[in-house]
Amino acid sequence: MKKSLQILMLLVMPFLVHAQQISGTITDKNGPVIGATVSISSSNGTITDVNGAYELKVPAGTHDVSVAFVGYNKKTINVTVASGENKSLNVTIEENVELLNELVVVGTRSRPRSNIDTAVPVDILDAKELTSTGQNTFDKALTYRVPSFNSVQTPVNDATSLLDPYEIRNMGPSRTLILINGKRKNLSALLYTQTSPGRGETGADISAIPQDAIERVEILRDGASAQYGSDAIAGVMNIILKDDVDYGSVTLRGGITGEGDGESVGVSLNAGTSLGEGGFLNYTVDFSKRELANRPGTVNAAGEAADFGANIADVQEFLNRRPDAGNINGSPETTAAKFLLNGGFNISSNTKGYFNGAYVYKNVNSYANYRTPYWRTITDFPYLANFFPGDHPTNAGGYDGYVPTFDGLLNDYNGTLGVRSEMNGWTYDGSFTVGGNTQTYKVTNSHNRNFVYSPSTWLDANSDGAVDPGEINEGSLLYRENSPISFDPGGTRFNHIVGNIDISKEISSSLAMAFGAEFRNETFTVIEGGKASYDGGGADSFAGNTPENSGKFNRYNIGGYFDLSYDVTDNFLLNGTARVENYSDFGQAFVWKLSSRYKLMDDKMTLRASASTGFRAPTLHQIYTQKAQYSFVPGAGIQVGGLVNNVSPQAKLLGIPQLDAEESFNFTVGLGMRPNDNFDVTVDYYNISVSDRIVLSTEIGPTSGGGTPLDQVLTDNNLSDVSFFVNALDTKTSGIDFVANYKNLSAGNGTLGFTLSGNYTIQNERDGDVKNPALVAGAGQSVVNDTQEALFFTSRPKTKWILGVNYELGKFGFSLNNTYFGTTTFRQQGMDSNLKTEFKPKVVTDLGVNFSATDKVNISFNVNNIFNVLPEWEFKALNAAGETLLNDAAQVQNQSNLITFNQRYSQMTYDGYHFSQLGSLYNLTVNVRF
Repeated sequence: MKKSLQILMLLVMPFLVHAQQISGTITDKNGPVIGATVSISSSNGTITDVNGAYELKVPAGTHDVSVAFVGYNKKTINVTVASGENKSLNVTIEENVELLNELVVVGTRSRPRSNIDTAVPVDILDAKELTSTGQNTFDKALTYRVPSFNSVQTPVNDATSLLDPYEIRNMGPSRTLILINGKRKNLSALLYTQTSPGRGETGADISAIPQDAIERVEILRDGASAQYGSDAIAGVMNIILKDDVDYGSVTLRGGITGEGDGESVGVSLNAGTSLGEGGFLNYTVDFSKRELANRPGTVNAAGEAADFGANIADVQEFLNRRPDAGNINGSPETTAAKFLLNGGFNISSNTKGYFNGAYVYKNVNSYANYRTPYWRTITDFPYLANFFPGDHPTNAGGYDGYVPTFDGLLNDYNGTLGVRSEMNGWTYDGSFTVGGNTQTYKVTNSHNRNFVYSPSTWLDANSDGAVDPGEINEGSLLYRENSPISFDPGGTRFNHIVGNIDISKEISSSLAMAFGAEFRNETFTVIEGGKASYDGGGADSFAGNTPENSGKFNRYNIGGYFDLSYDVTDNFLLNGTARVENYSDFGQAFVWKLSSRYKLMDDKMTLRASASTGFRAPTLHQIYTQKAQYSFVPGAGIQVGGLVNNVSPQAKLLGIPQLDAEESFNFTVGLGMRPNDNFDVTVDYYNISVSDRIVLSTEIGPTSGGGTPLDQVLTDNNLSDVSFFVNALDTKTSGIDFVANYKNLSAGNGTLGFTLSGNYTIQNERDGDVKNPALVAGAGQSVVNDTQEALFFTSRPKTKWILGVNYELGKFGFSLNNTYFGTTTFRQQGMDSNLKTEFKPKVVTDLGVNFSATDKVNISFNVNNIFNVLPEWEFKALNAAGETLLNDAAQVQNQSNLITFNQRYSQMTYDGYHFSQLGSLYNLTVNVRF
């Protein structure tokens, strides 16, 4: 790393070699301004130090010296410097209240408002806040900055290792709309089907966005389907990209966990340049590599023997050598390359073009559960001695089991090209957006263990047209001892094409209107796997996509909106929006939104409220996905289940209705106060009702009597159970968001700032009975069981709070953040119905130290989870029968084995947890500006 820094400093030296200089101080009414940019061009600039001082090397001649800083009016001064002269230039800059408050795009379609002037709650996070977390990815940074936002790695790492489910206000990843510079980002190709939070849903891959490319993030915590269309039931996240041209930087990153694994390295470049007269191009290149961080549990022998019908002595012998049963689970090895650009250019005096584009490559190497020698035995599969020789003391060939690997490859891209023009008071914005996500997989170190034969052949040796003895050759065994050990299971692909027209006008100083239309074409593709990956049941650990379940599926929709914003007085705002959408596959939706804001006490207090309807269209993934899937069934080990789609013959046989859109009603009321420029606080209550919520059903098994169409489907397809998507639930969610900030408090020779923010869930539950298809209800089963309800409603923290303290002292900056993760509750599959599990509340403390070594070199050191706090769960009795069970140590051990796969996932159980299991993380970052 030292050598790399030396090279970087050599690269920036040419910018410092001049014979003349301009120097001085930059101040405001309160004193020195730290970090202001002083420049004469896009390639020659510097920033002020802790005393507001700067030195700028310049060539002889006349220059326009520009001084800029966030929240201040930009100031430009014409200066002439003679050869060899050291020119003194002191500049005072003035605050701009609108800039200090930051104009936000989300919240209304008619015109931007400052963040204290909006009628709905909006969080604004700048780039510094995100990078100060020390987290490796954008989604994890948000988890430790936004209380209502949650994202955590799933316990089982197959396809879900490529991206983790996230959500706002416990509403699932598919109910938060992601925008980039105000334009819709494409969904991921991945559909979460594991029994974990986010089950049955999909969302955009926000972890793929390089943090160094982000200027700020606007998070609208309110329903916004009327303004933006489907998927905005819980809110909208708008990611604003950097547009700097005055400077660039190279960032070097390195990290490791407290256990000495999970090493990470990364390098990113962010830079900009002018593009024609008044245009810009900002670009980011980011490469990173993170090694495996393994957190296996110590496996219980008795549970293993019971699950696999194995001799206890054989199990104990293996576990004595491998206490974790060879399992590898935790945070997988990940390699990523990210490229992003953002630009704009002048077409004429009143017309501007804009564009942005991104491409992300991600490769993840993870593992399935280890196939122990008493699970896949040498007796049942004698050929495994040749496939996977080991060091077992008695088995043929030393066969000691094997661990299938799972490699996931992700390619994600998005791009927008648009034109914005002003004419006669009207603003016209037309844009074209494309985006796509492809995920393909590879399984190695496995085998196809199924009996499948090639067709028999007839060779008419004597040409008599009759089948004579010896003329028929029986088909050969294709797999088992003839099986490959590497498989191509296929994958999935999603892409969309979006066209937008947005027109707005400020009719008067108090009235503004906007209207527009959007056309969206979506395509979802299930990529067929290699034959060996699915034939007869497919590869052991992860079966491929069969031809009949593969294909390309498409739909389009067109929508239009009208928005009116009326400042009744300087203090009283009314805003209304209506939207109509029409989808090619399920029809029409009409939604509306009304919001209002009233300012009191000379704008020091704001009252705000909104009411809206919303909708979420079923994704193509949910409509068309059909597959066989391996999963752990408590007490029965790994079984093969089937997911049938809603347009299949099997769905018609089962009487499964086709999917319709979810509908919602949102109500929000809040209070904001800003007594002075340094202190602000907001409190918002929200209430969200969703009807016909789309869920992936629980696994529906055979009936006790047999003979039903359900039993026939399971038998014909060699499945232990079947699941499907259905509009099964009406739900109610309510809670309170709180945000308070105090900054610029003098403390010794430095300044102190505090932030306290929190989310408390008052209600998150089912409203009414489950809407079961007749066949399922008639079989005495339900598409939503206790496990499903827990995943929907209690698997994210009931409350989450973040207390942050920041202290600036000279060249040093210190931050200490405490994140309180409240209780999460699960009802794991297979667990006794008289019990539940609770993850205990925990506080995770993060420490950051920032050192401005020079005006161009910045060094940051972060310790995340400095006290090595880990998730911790316990059983809770639901009734007297549960209390009795918990008094029996043997029963407690058995229940624990059931939900952790015999302690393989002892720390988080098989279904999930509420924050990282990796413990302490140490990260060092060096940023060099040029």
